[in-house]
Amino acid sequence: MTFLSRIAGAPITWGVDGSPGWGHLMDRERVLAEMQQVGLSATELGPDGYLPGDADELRALLDRFGQTLIGGFVPAVLYRPDLASENLAYVRRAASTLARTGASVMVLGPDSHHPGYDRQIDLTEAEWETFLANLDRVIDIASGHGLKTALHPHWGMAVMRQDHVERVLDESRAELCIDTGHLALAGADAVVIAEAAAGRVAHVHLKDLDEGLARQVRSGDLAFRQAVIDGLFLPLGVGSVDIRGFIDALEAQGYEGWYVIEQDMVLAIEPEPDEGPIVAAAQSFAFLEGIAGGL
Repeated sequence: MTFLSRIAGAPITWGVDGSPGWGHLMDRERVLAEMQQVGLSATELGPDGYLPGDADELRALLDRFGQTLIGGFVPAVLYRPDLASENLAYVRRAASTLARTGASVMVLGPDSHHPGYDRQIDLTEAEWETFLANLDRVIDIASGHGLKTALHPHWGMAVMRQDHVERVLDESRAELCIDTGHLALAGADAVVIAEAAAGRVAHVHLKDLDEGLARQVRSGDLAFRQAVIDGLFLPLGVGSVDIRGFIDALEAQGYEGWYVIEQDMVLAIEPEPDEGPIVAAAQSFAFLEGIAGGL
């Protein structure tokens, strides 16, 4: 597949998130139509219940808009023994749904037991042992359904900083979903991590970052969700992340997976036609078209 044929979208780029009170959710048919209008031909599943869980119903819906399902984000708390059974049961259900609906990747969010994304945590040694053991179980569950597991370092989750990622790479067999925006927010360099994880990058989320807002989030002066409302994540090529250098590094390694334009957004109301998230998504896709000729 060519580089451009491996560019996908995600409902969160259109403000669709499963967190309580996140914001206005656009109708799924409008979101899929706008993905197609931008030039995207593949999507992630989005939060539980947003797209159909029935394989035939989902396939019929996606076919109407020229889309293929590639994966879905599955958050799970894996470091707490008292929560492991419940969370692994959820992973099994999610893996079954993703497999039935034709996905190839389960994007695993190493969730925190704290609500929201505003409290940073450092696992104890005992919690790391529990986390790594349960991470192995998740990989086996997904593999049993024919899915790859791509661990997604994420702001406010148990794995977010560069040292966290390095420990996962050193002490587990996990592959990664590299999210350029979340890693930059945590002070990490996506290019450095791509090189450290050579051969173990299974999926990519592309987002750019407003460094001024990022500094406020890091210091605790600004809550993550409010920062997203204020424009924390920017169209590709506009912010402080070296998107071009990151893509060059991955392509030089022979990466053949998906690049998902995933620019978290919060909406207050339904956008007017041809306004709202589609504008930023189209700008990001155009930036990637500009990169494609030099790869």
